[in-house]
Amino acid sequence: MQFTVSQEIIARPLQLVCSIVERRATLPILSNILLRAHGQQLSMTSTDMELEMIATLPVAVEQEGTTTVSARKFLDICRALPGTATINFSASDNKALVKAGKSRFSLATLPGTDFPDSEGANYQDQIKLPQSALKALLDETSFAMASQDVRYYLNGLLLEREQNTLKAVATDGHRLALGSVETASAVAEKSAVIVPRKAILELEKLLADIDDEVSISFSQQQLKVELPDLHFTSKLIDGQFPNYERVLPIGGDKEVIAQRDELKQALSRASILANDKHRSVKLNLDNNQLKATVTNQEQETAEEEIAVEYTSQPLEIAFNNAYLLDLLNAMPDSKVRMTFTDENSSCLITPFESKFTRQYVVMPMRL
Repeated sequence: MQFTVSQEIIARPLQLVCSIVERRATLPILSNILLRAHGQQLSMTSTDMELEMIATLPVAVEQEGTTTVSARKFLDICRALPGTATINFSASDNKALVKAGKSRFSLATLPGTDFPDSEGANYQDQIKLPQSALKALLDETSFAMASQDVRYYLNGLLLEREQNTLKAVATDGHRLALGSVETASAVAEKSAVIVPRKAILELEKLLADIDDEVSISFSQQQLKVELPDLHFTSKLIDGQFPNYERVLPIGGDKEVIAQRDELKQALSRASILANDKHRSVKLNLDNNQLKATVTNQEQETAEEEIAVEYTSQPLEIAFNNAYLLDLLNAMPDSKVRMTFTDENSSCLITPFESKFTRQYVVMPMRL
């Protein structure tokens, strides 16, 4: 096996492929990436048995073949070389030789036949939409996913298909984020899958804020995302996601409209004195004014007041300040709408202009 490629061409896709390789893999072969030279293309494959990533790029192939090399070592070598370098890679007799200019690196290899083969899946649904639309959907909802929760089905993101809408829902039991985007194709039956947290975080790195198309396909066990020259596959979480529609508050009669940046900055300043464990902030609403108060164990106090649109009865309610800041950071809108029922009920937060495309629910804390 032998091919030649410029450092500038291979560096970026190699870095993406290596991002899912575990530093302490259970099997030696999982620390390697699979290199396959065929025609005038090189495909690079990595897997952790849950996720798989395949990048393809044009190279000059002198001899077709397949091998595997250490992902970290090969990546470090390619990144350390100058951007103008031409890399010649050859492999034979359980050794790989990487040459660039006067640099020489000899790497151990493992047979390509030992590399885990991805199982073929019967993908039943395919969605095509702009990368920017999918990236925004994930960025504005994924922050609410649980991390290492014993309720394993919360450690991921629900993707739900209904007619010509794709919904994303995340919750950790204390807050919920729901977003939706319209798709060109429609489905006859409602369906849903739970994508693991790690897959969502990796997918957010791969997507760009551009109008280039991305394809998403679902099967009962896997999710496949196809980008130009990059295929990403993830196993799904087998579990029953909570009925999120029952969590969405209805009938709230107290409404606040605030400037997002102004509210975010006030809560950020107040959080300086927040208790690290509870991070609670008390909100007092009255006569077009919102006052945020934080008191810590040393009885230190921070108060912030901002002008808002609020004409209902006075209300005092407490929240986890970090939860409020997370969703305000995720929302791109300039104004937010906060709807309350009473001090013991969840708050519904939506963008002021497009309240049905993003909905956030935050549980209150005891005063």
